[in-house]
Amino acid sequence: MKKLFGTTIVILLMSVSLFAGGTQEQEKVLWQQADWEDVIEATRGTEVSFYMWGGSASINSWIDNEVAPALKDKYDLSLNRVPMDASVFINQLLAEKQSGKPRGSMDLLWINGENFRRAKSEGLLYGSFADALPNFSLVDPETVAYDFGTPTEGWEIPYGRAQFVLEYDSAVVTAPPANLNELLQWVIENPGQFTYPQPPDFTGSAFLRQVLFGTSGGHENFTGPFEEAEFEAKARPLWAYLNQLKPYLWQNGETYPADKARLDGLFEQGEVAFNMTYTQAEASGRINDGRYPETVRTLVFEDGSISNIHFTSIPWNAPNVPGAMVLANYLLSPEAQYSKNRPENWGDFTVLDPGRLTAEWRRKFTELDLGPATLPLKELNKAAVPEISPDYLEALEKSWIREVLR
Repeated sequence: MKKLFGTTIVILLMSVSLFAGGTQEQEKVLWQQADWEDVIEATRGTEVSFYMWGGSASINSWIDNEVAPALKDKYDLSLNRVPMDASVFINQLLAEKQSGKPRGSMDLLWINGENFRRAKSEGLLYGSFADALPNFSLVDPETVAYDFGTPTEGWEIPYGRAQFVLEYDSAVVTAPPANLNELLQWVIENPGQFTYPQPPDFTGSAFLRQVLFGTSGGHENFTGPFEEAEFEAKARPLWAYLNQLKPYLWQNGETYPADKARLDGLFEQGEVAFNMTYTQAEASGRINDGRYPETVRTLVFEDGSISNIHFTSIPWNAPNVPGAMVLANYLLSPEAQYSKNRPENWGDFTVLDPGRLTAEWRRKFTELDLGPATLPLKELNKAAVPEISPDYLEALEKSWIREVLR
């Protein structure tokens, strides 16, 4: 350490907290108030474990080949990517909380929506740390104040911006549907060429929400508190629509792809004519990789396209809190956000506020080539509609089993 007094004392106290029985609350306050250079210094030579959904080869590759080397080079911080669905690691954290395990294995989590609400309400997260990260100043705080209706209060750090789009091969689907009615007609006329992942897969669940909005008169009907009777009444057109689709789906609707990765495979093999994704530039990236033909394009429906922000957060018993903070801060840097936004890497849109960036970074983001299959930003922004609360999401997924899967 370069300093003998002042902020160095913070590091020494943190060490006492970690290794000599200091309380978690003491440790939390110390890290939140530490000088950022001391946080960085505390991570050198350590390893940070990032628990995240692992179902996308391109996302995994970006973490392993772009983020991990940058962390090692800049901070001498090793990155351990652990693929795990959010619901699984939330259950593990809950078990650790109930057993009083003070030191876990997870440092940073990719989390949002109902999983964030559950983790926050169950006391499974570290607490507010957003203001301790220098790069959080590059975000408009109003845009990340809520996650599926749950106040974030600094407990999460924004990671990327997603929007629901359908992918199709324009050489096969020459007149793509512009709305849900046209999609239904297309599916009936082309049996076996459409399906969606089985909820609670994230993408399959997003398709449910998309259809819910389109069959009930819009997302505005779901902005208030959840009322079960009201939900059941508003959801009836959704179940009617999905059951109209069902006999004409892939495999006659008798089975559904287990997850998005399985649907990806069906689309790439030509077994279905449509794919769906929450990554607006995914198709352009896959054209670049040779996975998709150059004729693949994307669409959003006339009645809107669900959009949300995904986040990272630190669990309550993270063994390397400073490493988690450094990783979360790096993921929010213009360098990482730009790299992630490039279709050949991931295509996940940035959460940074252009007005808070330097002129050079604004220019780079503005001039970024999003590829031939990515819709213009103006069109995407016009179609974007917000997410609904986790109460609706949970009710949708449970009701789908009863009303459609049966």
